Amino acid sequence: MSPDSPAEVSLGRRLLAEGLGTALLVAAVVGSGIAAQTLSPHDTGLALLENAIATGAVLYVLILLLGPVSGAHFNPVVTGVDAWLGGLDRRDVAPYVVVQVLGACAGAMLANLMFGFGAVTVSQHVRGGSGVLLSEVVATFGLLLVILGLVRRGRSTYVAAAVAAYIVGAYWFTASTSFANPAVTIGRTLSDTFAGIAPTSVPGFVAAQTVGGIVATIVAIVLWPTPSTTTAVALDVHEESR
Repeated sequence: MSPDSPAEVSLGRRLLAEGLGTALLVAAVVGSGIAAQTLSPHDTGLALLENAIATGAVLYVLILLLGPVSGAHFNPVVTGVDAWLGGLDRRDVAPYVVVQVLGACAGAMLANLMFGFGAVTVSQHVRGGSGVLLSEVVATFGLLLVILGLVRRGRSTYVAAAVAAYIVGAYWFTASTSFANPAVTIGRTLSDTFAGIAPTSVPGFVAAQTVGGIVATIVAIVLWPTPSTTTAVALDVHEESR
């Protein structure tokens, strides 16, 4: 492996990268959502476009920057799948998830403060219904399939661009606007703004995201049964997304 392979980086450095990356991702999601709603208060479609483009751009940069350190998961589903396929020591799953959730919460609080809100403003934006939950299954399925397809075919260098492009598109073709990330979902409960989600909506979203990740993994194994490069290489990803 190369000197900057995540497998050769200390756990402490990897956790710092995961926490920081998830925080900046959520700050981008929530902050751009607030800015979009402020700049385009009477045009929800334009506000969503602004939110999606900003999220995709920041996500692309974060994956490129932090991928060599931690794999740039920023997403408990990605972390779980990576461990399932042997790319991450299973003992590291819990620490990864903890720092991802803490980072997501910190990112939402940071965005709130930057725009003059209280650090924590619990969201009242209820998101639910069969269509929205199905959208989260589809959004997460697509995200993981993009990552796994590229990694298993030895094309990991394309992950940053592909994931960013997918997330921007999924903002628009899913009814949920593609959260596709349990940590980001939890973090966004702390901002009662354009990108927020009510705490009562979180369990359904997390369950749907988990299902999407499991199905994507099974499909990826069927489509690409023999990886071109070992899946012990950490997945260079992510997520979030709005």
